[in-house]
Amino acid sequence: MRTYLASTAKTCDCAVAAVHEEGRGAVLGAAARALDKAAGGALQRALSNGAAPPKVGDALLLHTPKPVALVGAGKKSASLGDGDYRKIIAAAARALRKTSAAKAAFYLDELAVTGRNSEWKAGAAVGAVESEFYRFDELKSKPQPPGHRVKSIAWIVPDAARRALAAKGLKAGAALAEGANLARDLGNLPGNVCTPTYLAKRALQMRRSHGLQVAVLEEKRMAALKMGALLSVSRGSREPAKLIVLKHNGARDPKAPPAVLVGKGLTFDAGGISLKPAANMDEMKYDMCGGAGVFGALAACARLRLKLNVVGVIPSSENLPDGAANKPGDIVTSMSGRTIEILNTDAEGRLILCDALTYAARFKPAVVVDIATLTGACVVALGAPASGLFSNNQKLAAQLIKSGDAAGDRAWQLPLWDDYARQLDSPFADLANIGGRTAGAVTAACFLAKFTGDFRWAHLDIAGTAWGGAPRKLASGRPVPLLVQFLRDCADGALRDFF
Repeated sequence: MRTYLASTAKTCDCAVAAVHEEGRGAVLGAAARALDKAAGGALQRALSNGAAPPKVGDALLLHTPKPVALVGAGKKSASLGDGDYRKIIAAAARALRKTSAAKAAFYLDELAVTGRNSEWKAGAAVGAVESEFYRFDELKSKPQPPGHRVKSIAWIVPDAARRALAAKGLKAGAALAEGANLARDLGNLPGNVCTPTYLAKRALQMRRSHGLQVAVLEEKRMAALKMGALLSVSRGSREPAKLIVLKHNGARDPKAPPAVLVGKGLTFDAGGISLKPAANMDEMKYDMCGGAGVFGALAACARLRLKLNVVGVIPSSENLPDGAANKPGDIVTSMSGRTIEILNTDAEGRLILCDALTYAARFKPAVVVDIATLTGACVVALGAPASGLFSNNQKLAAQLIKSGDAAGDRAWQLPLWDDYARQLDSPFADLANIGGRTAGAVTAACFLAKFTGDFRWAHLDIAGTAWGGAPRKLASGRPVPLLVQFLRDCADGALRDFF
């Protein structure tokens, strides 16, 4: 879908404008009043004749000479919150699906959003529309009609000063939408298609399509690097593990310290010998959504030509039961030299991540953020609204929270205390890979912290946010919005002391 900026809509098949609550009735917004005048008062007559004014998050589709979607925007005197603004955009997109419009015009820059400018409003609008229009049916023999999808949207901003800001927002929103949709597509692919080898091939394609530097480490190379933890997981699968490295070199100084993103790329997780229950095991194709998020974030960085060096590291494997698979009680040696007692083979994500974190040190990073669908405990703690955040640097944690709030992709910080780390003590190895029944998300983060050396590090547990459960099982594209906003903020100097 093409989204472009305009001062007026010369041609469009459907206009989108705001209507506000006023007492028990409704009042048209400024743009809607202009549209009403052009339509001979048809909009106001429809409201006066008993058409219920839409609430925030709803739309009223009026078939005047040209269709107009009036979206509820609350009281005219009140400033909207971020969430309500996104609901308004989503309502507009749903209304457009009910029309045959090929070209639409959005007159919604006039809406006041607390603490946000025209750049933010335009960018958030692109993301919300693309999310609403997203469908995944490429593997159906006869895809069902998904409903109408407009071909282009004009974002109308009459004011020249605001128009310059909105132009930046549309560009960022389009890049972010591309990255989020890439993450969704990879997450939604089944495990028999999206294997570690498939992910490696997709990475190599991004060398051509996005200008990224790409390297793929095979198992022989990983063995030479002594990645015993990662390779212990792939032993149970016929699919060879891959360590995928993506690089965006955007800083003026090519040697400037990069931001490193480490994404868990477990393309299917049956639990290994500690086999998962059969119910909903199909959802374990989503265990690579951390890696998919890194793919999406790097794609967006490339499209934005972000002036920052960014490295993506994606350890990828399957976790299946086999005669060669890890067994409870096995002890493996990680790349760092630490030995790990495997008490539960279903706690495999931290085994592939710990070697990837050790490998990340070679890039001399300014910051490292790992992203993983790591624990069911995080789902219990936070549900779907927020990803779990852990960090050894409070300034880094605060920036991730701020960036997530701006992107509508929130994270919530949880503790990373030595009290919890003691649950990982093992009588036979340097540490165990699980810490018991309590505080599972925290002890998983404490495990990863052992492999972060002295770099500034944060961990995002996205087990509750990366996909939606039944009946609409689809990858969400999170945390691409958070990551891209964070990287943009870093490029703008938000963590200047780190870089």
